[in-house]
Amino acid sequence: MNPSSIEIIATVLFGCAILHTFLVKRFETLAMRFPEGSVGENTFHILGEVEVVFGLWAMILLAVFASTIGWDDSIAYLESRYTLPGQTAPLTINFTEPLFVFAIMAMAATRPVLEVARVAIETCSKALPIHRDTAFFVACLIVGPLLGSFITEPAAMTVTALLLKRRFYDRGMSNKLMYATIGLLFVNISIGGTLTHFAAPPVVMVAGKWDLDIAYMLTHFGWKAAVAVAICTVAAAFLFRKELASLPPVPSDSAKPKRKVPIWLMVVHIALIGAVVATNHHIPAFMGFFLFFLGVAAATAEYQDDLKLREALLVGYFLMGLVTLGALQTWWLQPTLAGMSEAPLFFGATGLTAFTDNAALTFLGAQVEGLSEGSKYALLAGAVTGGGLTVIANAPNPAGFGILKGSFGPTGISPLWLAVSAIPATIVAGLAFMLLPNL
Repeated sequence: MNPSSIEIIATVLFGCAILHTFLVKRFETLAMRFPEGSVGENTFHILGEVEVVFGLWAMILLAVFASTIGWDDSIAYLESRYTLPGQTAPLTINFTEPLFVFAIMAMAATRPVLEVARVAIETCSKALPIHRDTAFFVACLIVGPLLGSFITEPAAMTVTALLLKRRFYDRGMSNKLMYATIGLLFVNISIGGTLTHFAAPPVVMVAGKWDLDIAYMLTHFGWKAAVAVAICTVAAAFLFRKELASLPPVPSDSAKPKRKVPIWLMVVHIALIGAVVATNHHIPAFMGFFLFFLGVAAATAEYQDDLKLREALLVGYFLMGLVTLGALQTWWLQPTLAGMSEAPLFFGATGLTAFTDNAALTFLGAQVEGLSEGSKYALLAGAVTGGGLTVIANAPNPAGFGILKGSFGPTGISPLWLAVSAIPATIVAGLAFMLLPNL
């Protein structure tokens, strides 16, 4: 496939965006050299925000488009009306997922939802005959990610990351444990949403075309993912058992005690999340439910914490930028996937998803006609296996990154150490999907 000049430009800018994600810690360091509140400090802080990276480079792409193909065609590209030279069908760009992630992240980060998750995890942790904090660590990193198969991965990431922050990160964990935990969280979330066909973004992208249902996902992916999640979490808890057992007391959120959240409000929040999940392919519908949720949150402010709208907006901006840049990567991704047999496809998908969102990867793979059942399995398994290696590998990762990055000091989370910390769990997940039989 011969790429057009526009596709080459988009790929170069896509590569720049990926490189930028590995330099965010450097930008944060540079920001500290300028006076507090100065233009220089604020500029480098913005450049050091991972959530801003792809949105920033997408804006550069649109500026280049406007100067080459014209403003009208640039807008047409965003509205799926632009056709590349030599092509007959317009490019398809879908911003549904970024908007859905924005809505579900803001809703899942509310106190009533966190209370439901906390109670579920606390109940499970009490059944474990080990130290209280270690038990909560195990339950949080097993139950939270597996809940993602039902409340969606973005919601599960938000809830689990917030619980981990309050229960562990805010208590002064060592750097080694902080990285081990976030690496494990990213991998567990990526594979933990595969018990169903409607919760994990890379699965959602192909479920309709490949006729995937709950029965298939449970027998081919879900039970294997649950085994991998349990093994990795128990192993991490065992390795860090001494530190987990010696953490200082949980810090108080506020000097003023908070009012207990009524059960009816928890039910309303869960019902609204369910409505958003049920309509996740229809922007007017789920955004309508989200706006209604904002009204409910305002009316019940006495039982709420501050809504995480800024964090949710940043993650949505990140994903919108990723979609804008990713739509023009088909020229090299599609032939790369089409030329691989099952084993290389699995390893190739695992590696590629570290550099491009795994939902985009499976979507592009679904456009390749004639894939065997084995190749489809290898592509999807590889995509979810590699979803914890980088912040861009899986759509929910920016949400967890945004919630936890403040605990890593002024320079934030190192992309390199994030990848290194996720490798052990990635290997276990890969072995589970490759070696365990289908039920």
